[in-house]
Amino acid sequence: MALIHKATLRPTKLELLAEWLPSRRWYEGKAGAELTRVAGYRFDDPEGEVGIETLLVGDGSELVYQVPLTYRGAPLDGAESFLVGTMEHSVLGNRWMYDATGDPVYAPLLARIVFTGVGHAEELQDVDGQLIRREPSMAVAGSGTPSSDVPAVGSIRRVVDEDPTLIMTDGVELAVVRRLAPLAVPEGAALTGTWPGQPDPLLLAYAVPR
Repeated sequence: MALIHKATLRPTKLELLAEWLPSRRWYEGKAGAELTRVAGYRFDDPEGEVGIETLLVGDGSELVYQVPLTYRGAPLDGAESFLVGTMEHSVLGNRWMYDATGDPVYAPLLARIVFTGVGHAEELQDVDGQLIRREPSMAVAGSGTPSSDVPAVGSIRRVVDEDPTLIMTDGVELAVVRRLAPLAVPEGAALTGTWPGQPDPLLLAYAVPR
């Protein structure tokens, strides 16, 4: 379950991304482009401390970019190179927003949904003290089944920030597609997604045991 507060963010997630994306080698847009949110999906942190959200954003071109993010209440030690920015959350206070590919909570959750299809969080919004289910803006599906084995992920050894972005861990190599397009889905464990205006599943991520 992902609990979403009705809150004000300063700066907003899209404002932070507009400054950060031009620094990525896989981003083809122009600096200062106005971003729009196309869709998104969330994971649950088992400890309940870290917000985990993947945003699909557009910049006015035909491209849609996939940006996994984590939100933390304090800086993550050793992750300065993955910091997107900081923002003030009107309910939760200061939040540090990271590129999730370098956050240790993200890799095992991505592996779980890729290998088993399980892990896409239900979204609940806190509205005046009542939890209201919010319809997801997209559907994601892993190629495995709930009974499929998930390799032990272990520690992140290296992140290669290309397209796809590769997350090298002790037990598995995860690939996150950044520029979403009709790509061949590789054999084995993969994650695909659809959203309004995109009825045909597109490849979001895949994994290979090491």
